[in-house]
Amino acid sequence: MNPVPDIFRILPELVLTLTGVAVMLIDATLPAAWPRRSLGWVAAIGTTLALWASLWQLSLPVGTGFYSTVETSPFTVFFHVLICGIVLVALLLSLDTLPEDSHHQGEFYALIVFGAVGMCLLTGAVELLLVFIALEISSISTYILAGYRKDTGRGPEAAIKYFLLGSFATGFLLYGIALIFGATGTTQIYEISYLVPSAPNHLFVLAGLALMLVGILFKVSAAPFHVWTPDVYEGAPSPVVALLSTAPKAAAFALLLRVVYEMFPSLHSLWSPLLWIVAVLSMTVGNLAALRQQNVKRMLAYSSIAHAGYLLAAFAGLGNSGIAAASFYTAAYAAMNVGIFAVITLVSGYDEQLPLVEDYRGLIYRSPLLGSLLIFFLVSLVGIPFTGGFFGKFYSFSAAVSGGAIWLAIIGLLNSGLAAGYYLRLVLTSVQRNADRKNEAPAPQVGVAVGAALLLAVAATLVLGIVPGEVLRAAESGAHTLQAPPPQAATPGIAVEPQPQP
Repeated sequence: MNPVPDIFRILPELVLTLTGVAVMLIDATLPAAWPRRSLGWVAAIGTTLALWASLWQLSLPVGTGFYSTVETSPFTVFFHVLICGIVLVALLLSLDTLPEDSHHQGEFYALIVFGAVGMCLLTGAVELLLVFIALEISSISTYILAGYRKDTGRGPEAAIKYFLLGSFATGFLLYGIALIFGATGTTQIYEISYLVPSAPNHLFVLAGLALMLVGILFKVSAAPFHVWTPDVYEGAPSPVVALLSTAPKAAAFALLLRVVYEMFPSLHSLWSPLLWIVAVLSMTVGNLAALRQQNVKRMLAYSSIAHAGYLLAAFAGLGNSGIAAASFYTAAYAAMNVGIFAVITLVSGYDEQLPLVEDYRGLIYRSPLLGSLLIFFLVSLVGIPFTGGFFGKFYSFSAAVSGGAIWLAIIGLLNSGLAAGYYLRLVLTSVQRNADRKNEAPAPQVGVAVGAALLLAVAATLVLGIVPGEVLRAAESGAHTLQAPPPQAATPGIAVEPQPQP
């Protein structure tokens, strides 16, 4: 078998990098007075090409490249497609909602694309130093995007908090990598998985695992590492929050799956109870805090913490069932969360003059389309049948039950009922007529780009809720390949046939 050229292993990342460079070069050559909206379309086209390149990678044999640092497999393709899809929707949403006179639009679109490079690279990295580099590429872009609205006090505050806490969490991750290297003598994930059971200094391994989990759980905003989430969601522009709440988390969950199921499968009895506890904390803390929120974005921030707990429940599943359930839930959550933030962006506006739950009163009468979509996405977040949220929770809790964590599934179901309280409060508010009809906000306008973004989000949520089989099969196919290959097969550029998982 002829070896696959290494460049094919990073084709989506290459396309995204060239797209970001093209956006910056074009931006630099345009006169200062010219509008920059066309740069968003360049970024969207490049992201679409990267999505196609990700799907094309399915034709490649499973294997690694660049000296066994990056891998191509159904697992990496699943998350590449998911991340590129989220980035595409975020770009379409930004095209119609960023004001024409907003500063540095070219840099805004370029940062989104460069952030996607890091996220995609993070899902395919099988070398811990590359994991760190990819995480930094993604994080630096999102730190800047969080503070894009510099004319408000909340924007810089969000960026500073996100940067300081994110850097602190990254330090934990890097220290954990150093300890793993000290215990095993390598930073290659496949080699670590074979060396961990016989490592002479097992305490270093356990400390390294714990520190790496701290760094990753911060990125997915799981309790008790969630304190940055509400402030960042409130201060960042809504199109940026649509991206921040989904794509970086998808990449971080892919990394978490690789770390626990591929690098430390022999320590399942240790990390599984830890994630069990974090899942319960995230669900309970997130839902209880969300019940008290009057600001819609803060409410959804705590909701995202709770959903991180629902997703972590799938990690109680054994082997392929847990991996597939977690991957499917990531896709379902991304679809409905991007959609609801698209609606919030249109209702609140770029300056977010309508941030409270009460401001949504009568939305169904002012804009029947947006009101209906808001209710649809909220129903999906609750987990009502025929939406992606239902099957996401069903597969996650089923994986927990199959792994013996029955009480975890029961706690998850109780928390889902608790979450219905604040979701339905927003639903009821949106269908109640406003007593002061004269001063109510005008109906938001839906442009072509944001209409396409909403259509993609609705279609994905419906497909995942009505005919989830194809996506679930893709998640299961990725789960089968998420395992270390035989030592002799882990050679640069050589295809690796997936082995059956015990």
